[in-house]
Amino acid sequence: MVPTPQSPSAAALPHGALRARWRETVERVRSTPGPDPDRYADDLLARWSEPQRRYHTVAHLTAVLDHLDTLAPHADDIDTVRLAAWFHDAVYRPDRSENEERSAHLAERALPELGIDAARTADVARLVRLTTDHDPQPGDRDGETLCDADLAVLGGTPEAYAAYAAAVRAEYGFVPDDAFREGRAAVLRQLLGLPRLFRTPLGHDRWELLARRNLTTELELLTTAAG
Repeated sequence: MVPTPQSPSAAALPHGALRARWRETVERVRSTPGPDPDRYADDLLARWSEPQRRYHTVAHLTAVLDHLDTLAPHADDIDTVRLAAWFHDAVYRPDRSENEERSAHLAERALPELGIDAARTADVARLVRLTTDHDPQPGDRDGETLCDADLAVLGGTPEAYAAYAAAVRAEYGFVPDDAFREGRAAVLRQLLGLPRLFRTPLGHDRWELLARRNLTTELELLTTAAG
């Protein structure tokens, strides 16, 4: 089973619908019989429910999976992308920089145990690592799909975006205000400097303009506060 400091029983986690989505995906793709997928779902959900999280929570996982359902026609292998979504922030400590790498390693250990073949496991791990910079290569339709789903929060309503930004600040509550503003502003400038934030046609049409407006507003607020 996937290692974790604490792995509550299924009854302790009120996430039956998510567990069912995980089980259906695993059962569709595994090539050999394996252990009960629910054990792994419970472990992953326990990780996504850790107390240090304010934005990278079960709600974020759910939102990404929902966005993947919308973006599924763009993907070459949507079930591989779904598995990557489950793992992409499974290891998350805001004070560390190796979260994506550790999350990818977790997938590389867990998926073979579940009976998922080496090629698909490798692609899941590749996609998880891709969420470090959200910069898929041209033609990487699965990478484009995952990255768009992960960044879709940027294209929400102003109220939803403000809640997201506040949750990110809460996750980094240990960072002094001046240092946070400087680091966050650098991230926002990097995003705004991209030729396009969303690579799928649907994601671009639906979220690009709103996301740029939201990012620009947050950057202006940070700059004003710094002054």
